[in-house]
Amino acid sequence: MDIYTILAAMAIIFVGATVQFTIGFGLAIVAAPWLFLLNEDYVPAPIIMMALIISSITCYQYRENLSFKGLWSAIVGRIPGSLLGAWFLVHFHTEALSLWLGAIVIFAVAVSYSPFRLEPNQFRMGIAGFLSGFMGTTSSIGGPPMALLLQHQKAEYLRANLSAFFVFSCVMSLLVLAPIGHLNFTHLKLAAPLLPAVLLGAWVGRRFASRIPREQVRTLTMLVCFISGVSSIIAYFI
Repeated sequence: MDIYTILAAMAIIFVGATVQFTIGFGLAIVAAPWLFLLNEDYVPAPIIMMALIISSITCYQYRENLSFKGLWSAIVGRIPGSLLGAWFLVHFHTEALSLWLGAIVIFAVAVSYSPFRLEPNQFRMGIAGFLSGFMGTTSSIGGPPMALLLQHQKAEYLRANLSAFFVFSCVMSLLVLAPIGHLNFTHLKLAAPLLPAVLLGAWVGRRFASRIPREQVRTLTMLVCFISGVSSIIAYFI
């Protein structure tokens, strides 16, 4: 790739990393549709590697707000979701998946603004973890199911527990991507220039995260989910 493509990819990752550190998720949602247009090999492995880094930093930053008791069912659900995602990548083309996932995300945003409110419990966390595993492994966009379920929690809790879940999720996805050929040296070379952009995004996001009230965090969360859905649908028709 030429230097302009690499710089464009770094700029996209910087914006995504800033968003994720600010609201707890969003790097893949912001970056995946655009990086896919630059080079299909950016999705999913290089983005997942960057998500692992930013999630680890965020998790450490908000470690005092972690609640692993509520995350266990999501983590357990994430394992079969990741395996199903790997199976899907082996046997199917992913073009139609972007349309389907985009429709699901937009529907989920609409549901979140309805009077009906989903409170996180063990069963729902398990289902959200499963969906996140499938979506994250196939497209690198695994945040919406968990974010929609936890959207009414305190901002610090949302950032801490989403990040802790994503640390495990990213590791799990990379482990299942490697044996099927979706994580190799080519992907490592693509990911290497993105590292400075992720670290800079974390630094910028850290300066703004504490200044955003809970309701604005929820609004930003829903906005990012909506953008994700629309971007996925547009990518299908491009």
